Amino acid sequence: MEQAADFLAETEALAGLLASLPDEAFGEATQFKGWTVNDVVRHLHFWNRAAGLQLSDENELGRMIAGAMGPAGMRVFEAEMVPLAGQALRTAWLETALQVAALYAKADPKLRLKWAGPDMSARSSITARLMETWAHGQEVYDHLGVERVDGDRIRNIAHLGVSTFGWTYQVRRMELPPVMPHVRLTAPSGATWTWGENGAVNSVTGSATEFCQVVTQVRNVADTKLDVRGDVARQWMGMAQCFAGRAEPPPAPGTRYRRSRAS
Repeated sequence: MEQAADFLAETEALAGLLASLPDEAFGEATQFKGWTVNDVVRHLHFWNRAAGLQLSDENELGRMIAGAMGPAGMRVFEAEMVPLAGQALRTAWLETALQVAALYAKADPKLRLKWAGPDMSARSSITARLMETWAHGQEVYDHLGVERVDGDRIRNIAHLGVSTFGWTYQVRRMELPPVMPHVRLTAPSGATWTWGENGAVNSVTGSATEFCQVVTQVRNVADTKLDVRGDVARQWMGMAQCFAGRAEPPPAPGTRYRRSRAS
């Protein structure tokens, strides 16, 4: 699957950013709920392992998910299961990602797999790992003051953002608008990606990177240059959520940004 290679490429890009980071710097807090860089990498590592178990050991996967959803809390359980930090954690995370990418590269994209929520296809599972790596990676890039240079592999994330239009309303128990806004995005390569009915009253136009930032909730739409027109489009972009779990509010305007290197 192309998505397996895209997942690995995104992982390797983030791993490269962290390659020269001193161990003590992994303990610094990011703008995302006070998570440290260690917390971010540990979270990605834990759930990458879980994704690998979807294909190799459903029983162990069930035990792993039950522990993460247990009374101690997800981050506590992740720390117990992955007692690593700094460069040792980075190495383990990268090695596991290589193994998971290899598993998914050979998998049937339509294969149904168990997960914490409803079953999902293998393609959806590895796309979710790509999305999480990209989204959680943003807090690391922001913290280190580095501007990420995206590739067209983020089309997977943009497509996920569009396809979860209904989910954004469902998870909030809100009535679903009858027509999804037209989405027209400029890819990192300069290509144009479109979804929905052209000429629709509601539309979202602009940078694919900024659209992905909004649907993954790493930026408030007010902090982007997206051209959002129509009441439905403005409502959607004000709460868009392409990830599973409970309804989450986007970050407040101005609270997620790339730090200057001097700060």
